[in-house]
Amino acid sequence: MRVRGLTLLLIATAIRPANGQTEKGAGFVCLEQAYEALRSRAYDMAIAAFRQAITLEPDSAKIQKDLAYTFLKVGRPTEAREAFAEAMRLDPADVQSALEYAFLCYEANDDAVTWKAVARRTFDRLRKEGNATAEGAFQNIDRPLAEGIERWTRVLEAGTESFSVHYELARLAEQRDELALAARHYLSAWQLMPMRKSVFVDLGRVLLRAEKFEEGRAVLLAASRGGETRAAELARELLPDRYPYVYEFRAALQTDPGSVELRRELAYLLLKMAEDLEGDEREARQREAEEEFRVIVASQAEDLWSCAQLGFLYLARNEIEKARPLLQKAANGSDRDLANRVRTALHWDPALEKEQVEGSAGEDTNVDARLMGEKSYAAGYMKDALRYLTVAHEADPHDYRVMLKLGYTENVLHNDVAAMQWFAMAKRSPDSAIAAPAKRAYANLRPNLARVRTTGWIYPFYSTRWSDTFGYGQVKTEVRMKGIPVHPYVSVRFIGDTRENTGGAMPQSLSESSFILGTGLATDAWHGVVGWGEAGTAVSYLGLPRKSDVRGGAAWAKLWGASLLSEANGLFTEANADCVFVSRFGNDWLGVSQNKAGYTLPAIGSVRLQLLVGANVTQDSLRQYWANFGEIGPGVRWRFSGTPAALSFSVNWMRGVYTRNAGNPRGPNFWDLRMGFWYAFTR
Repeated sequence: MRVRGLTLLLIATAIRPANGQTEKGAGFVCLEQAYEALRSRAYDMAIAAFRQAITLEPDSAKIQKDLAYTFLKVGRPTEAREAFAEAMRLDPADVQSALEYAFLCYEANDDAVTWKAVARRTFDRLRKEGNATAEGAFQNIDRPLAEGIERWTRVLEAGTESFSVHYELARLAEQRDELALAARHYLSAWQLMPMRKSVFVDLGRVLLRAEKFEEGRAVLLAASRGGETRAAELARELLPDRYPYVYEFRAALQTDPGSVELRRELAYLLLKMAEDLEGDEREARQREAEEEFRVIVASQAEDLWSCAQLGFLYLARNEIEKARPLLQKAANGSDRDLANRVRTALHWDPALEKEQVEGSAGEDTNVDARLMGEKSYAAGYMKDALRYLTVAHEADPHDYRVMLKLGYTENVLHNDVAAMQWFAMAKRSPDSAIAAPAKRAYANLRPNLARVRTTGWIYPFYSTRWSDTFGYGQVKTEVRMKGIPVHPYVSVRFIGDTRENTGGAMPQSLSESSFILGTGLATDAWHGVVGWGEAGTAVSYLGLPRKSDVRGGAAWAKLWGASLLSEANGLFTEANADCVFVSRFGNDWLGVSQNKAGYTLPAIGSVRLQLLVGANVTQDSLRQYWANFGEIGPGVRWRFSGTPAALSFSVNWMRGVYTRNAGNPRGPNFWDLRMGFWYAFTR
């Protein structure tokens, strides 16, 4: 169906350099690099350069189009489709981009029904604007769809009803944008084969397209719980990026009333909501949860967790006769963890225990409670763990292992003051296996709870790019006030180097060469983001005049995976982003993104090693060449056992490109080998 000769011709013409016919925009240098890479058939480099140009000229439809054709050249149709879509958005009058996009949609293998419908709609729009190619393509798509719908409709009218007939008719109707017809037959297909939750995903997608949002979300929520794993994943992708509301669970249950997974999750949600309520409102939510568990137990008698939860709800209201058979069933079931929890509850409540065991409050009770506490902790039931471990501590106040576990539990529950008290007790243990982690945990928590805290860090490194050794550091003392998310601080920063300037006829300073004394305010971390601002004076150690210094901004940091300090090996990703205002550089704003990804290796003797790739981007508001660059390259980072946890060494080999070159005496690209170490402390 697709005319490949046309595509190749367009690739050949669209990727030529501008040859002075277009204005040299911000991405001109990157475009020149992209076209040069295309001439050398270095397609990966061309793609990278086009993408860099797009970051500099995000409103350029032409660059998006050139990138799309390059993706086609290297056999990456999905990315080409995305690039053509963006070119269409930026330039709706570009018929050629729209045609290429429509052809790629029709040829898509992923989610083919959806993309074929998009292709048909796009061709339909273009043909109505008088495009002959689009007219032919539309007819080639639409005619078989209409004939197929008519054929399967006759089959149904003849009395032949089956899952496959309804399903095929629904797929054809969806591709032809007959959404009401598609929804009706997707529903009929699912009713004939309810275990096929993937059909629910199709139905939900069609309802959303028909702007029946509440119905569509209800169907997708039902598809996302239980059934086929792949269908659940697809449904979650179409649902809003938030946890469902109670009314949405109820709507989903009206759609699929037999879904135990949906009903159980709704019941636990209601219980969770009840925890934050008081009085009649709390009891009302618990009653609603209780009713959902009753429905589950009535239809799924072997659902032991629902039996146990319903029994505990009865027990909380002192309805012993109702609770006993449910809890005894769970206690005698095949789930050993659940059985242990239920037996412990039965043991503590004399009204439920038929034979009371004398003298059980001694060592055996302590062991049972401690084991149950540790099991609950491991399973993530922190409130249960706290309850069991508290009982274990009361039975044996000298069990340091229980004290340590209580500290961890309180810490997870964000009760850090209580956690510190338990760690302080546990660190007195004569057993070093208990005392050592307790001391570490106490030391880690103490700075966060101290009224006055002093932190410091230092980062010296050598750079071959500048043939210089740089040093950065800061010591800061802050005062934290309970309940107030902003705290004042005083700070001394150091920013310096050994060469002082670049030399030559017009030497440039390589650093501020100053100690910066300042006072400021900083916020508590919120989702990893910290805001700060300070004012002070920069005192040059070279004898230069003092200068006022105002700076501030926001910082964000996140680590995923195995860190250099963790005991586990494996992949890791590390991201840091800073936005900083500095008055001394012409009231400049700088944005810095530093990212690392790699693998943490097992310890080799006393050395723990990470192999990584770093990718960094720096930009500024004044568009100075030295503050606008990107770089990427491999590196290695390591630390030694027995040294402070915050001491690490690194070597990185980076290839960089300046994204702005006005006034740049050094050329657009650079290599840089960096070697240094990082150390930080908190007091």
